[in-house]
Amino acid sequence: MDFALILFILSVVTGVLWALDRFVMRKRRAADAGEPVWVEWGAGFFPILLAIFLLRSFVMEPFRIPSGSMIPTLLVGDFILVNKYAYGIRLPVLDKKVIDIDSPKRGDVVVFRYPLNPSQDYIKRVVGLPGDTVEYFGKRLKVNGEEMPLVAQGDYLHADRLQYSKRFNETLSGVQHAILNDTDAPDYVPPQQRLPFQGQESCVYTSQGVRCTVPPGHYFMMGDNRDQSADSRFWGFVPDENLRGRAFFIWFNFSDLKRIGRFH
Repeated sequence: MDFALILFILSVVTGVLWALDRFVMRKRRAADAGEPVWVEWGAGFFPILLAIFLLRSFVMEPFRIPSGSMIPTLLVGDFILVNKYAYGIRLPVLDKKVIDIDSPKRGDVVVFRYPLNPSQDYIKRVVGLPGDTVEYFGKRLKVNGEEMPLVAQGDYLHADRLQYSKRFNETLSGVQHAILNDTDAPDYVPPQQRLPFQGQESCVYTSQGVRCTVPPGHYFMMGDNRDQSADSRFWGFVPDENLRGRAFFIWFNFSDLKRIGRFH
């Protein structure tokens, strides 16, 4: 069951208990009588649960990075905060947008519900906006025919697998960030790794890479660890209604406390 739904149900149940005690039972208790257990352990938690529910639903929500697809920007084990109102106010549980605030920009790092399994949360970088033509050939990214600048930064050592990747600084529509490429990985998307997705006719796959035109109301996402990321190249576009929020802050990492406060 979705954690937001569990939190909502607990808030409603404890809220009913709180209201029952506040407006009915409290008046019937003797002045010197203590609070019953159901008030102390039920209604007493209502303000705390309600505050957590509102904070997670409308302000910010914590997530843990489970994979290495966003290395070197985000590492496995990073605990991040996600701005829930960056792209609009959504109804809790139903996740339906009711107030439009802003739209994702190229370069934003976004948490979203995986289009092929909405119960899973993914995190990637936005590289293509609605209407954009995104090309990834020979490990070079182009957006609307413009190649995104790359500056070599030497090698990056993956401590978990003692392997090196090539590190670059990529500038994506004015946003500079680090990416990794593996020289021994193929430039193209292997056919056996492509998954059927809605709008697949908007993509052209070749032995050198892929070119996609992003449909209206959708986004093209890629991981910064380019050759170790299953992203829009493999499973398609992310609809606007799947967006959860913009990642902006690392608040903890058990393995490396120096990472706290990094990111943007």
